[in-house]
Amino acid sequence: MNNLEKARAIINETDREIARLFEKRMQAASLVAEYKKEHGLSILDASRENELIQRNSEYIEDEVIKEYYVEFLKSTMSISRAYQTRLNSGMRVAYCGVEGAYAHIAAKRLYKDACYIAFPSFEEAYRATENGTCDACVLPIENSYAGDVGNVMDLLFSGSLYATQVLNLEVNHCLLAPEGATLDSIKTVVSHSQALSQCADYIAKHGYNTEPYPNTAVAAKYVRDANDISVAAIASSESAEIFGLRVLQEKINSSRTNTTRFVSFSRVMSLSGEAKDKINDHFMLVFTVKNEAGALAKTIDIIGNHGYNMRNLRSRPMKELLWSYYFFVEADGNINTQNGKEMLNALSKACDKLKVVGAYHS
Repeated sequence: MNNLEKARAIINETDREIARLFEKRMQAASLVAEYKKEHGLSILDASRENELIQRNSEYIEDEVIKEYYVEFLKSTMSISRAYQTRLNSGMRVAYCGVEGAYAHIAAKRLYKDACYIAFPSFEEAYRATENGTCDACVLPIENSYAGDVGNVMDLLFSGSLYATQVLNLEVNHCLLAPEGATLDSIKTVVSHSQALSQCADYIAKHGYNTEPYPNTAVAAKYVRDANDISVAAIASSESAEIFGLRVLQEKINSSRTNTTRFVSFSRVMSLSGEAKDKINDHFMLVFTVKNEAGALAKTIDIIGNHGYNMRNLRSRPMKELLWSYYFFVEADGNINTQNGKEMLNALSKACDKLKVVGAYHS
């Protein structure tokens, strides 16, 4: 047997082994896909893939071959994602609004190739996930310009779902109008009240009248149906494509740092298997405190004393109790550790009500 025949024999034997291991790996990927669907997680986990590339590439000693092995790993993970996407193609993701709304855009960013189901309100999208009609829902909790989305914050406190992912979506409002319209022909602009507020300087500058609509995409649909060159909508550029409108002007919002935080929710909490806290692990809590002096300060101290960096603390009134409030905390660190369990145990003794809203990885 010459060297070529020997090499081909080695390759044939290796390929048989690779095929066996590939099938084994893809079977494991199917379990990952099942877990991600159950926990409302995206198929792509960039940090996990980067860790895998960093760790596995160290197994290769030849630096030249290592370069090709990294490409091999990337290709393998891309195939794995495609397989998981195929398995989860029936995943149902709820959002509030209509096609083209910012929530729809956020849902598509978080869950590619899913089935997106629109609901007329935040609560209906949330309840559809609670009762199993949908596998996950994507809702806004905060805008950098307009502040909290109160209705969603209240669902965090009263509902049973868990936050599993967070997406910061930059909001670029555009002025959309039918064919033939110009900036001078526009007399009235329609949009969601927050969008109108975020574009107030632009609206005032042009002397436009305003009319609120349930959301930006519904406003764009109205402008399309009305086909009136005196009426424009403030919405996303995606809405212009969907409804066949012209973008008369882009980025008309007053703040150039206008960002909305969207959270995905599922019926199962995402648990990290890491034993050590990481800076890119985060969690959310809601709680009420006892009606006594220093109760809130004691609660905050417990979080800090366990080494968690509290990045966000807010209060919201409880609708059923006059002058009573619940508190929302967002903190850095892995809560699924022994340290986290000890903190929660201490908090449960200091709080009247305590709920872990969820944990997520940035």
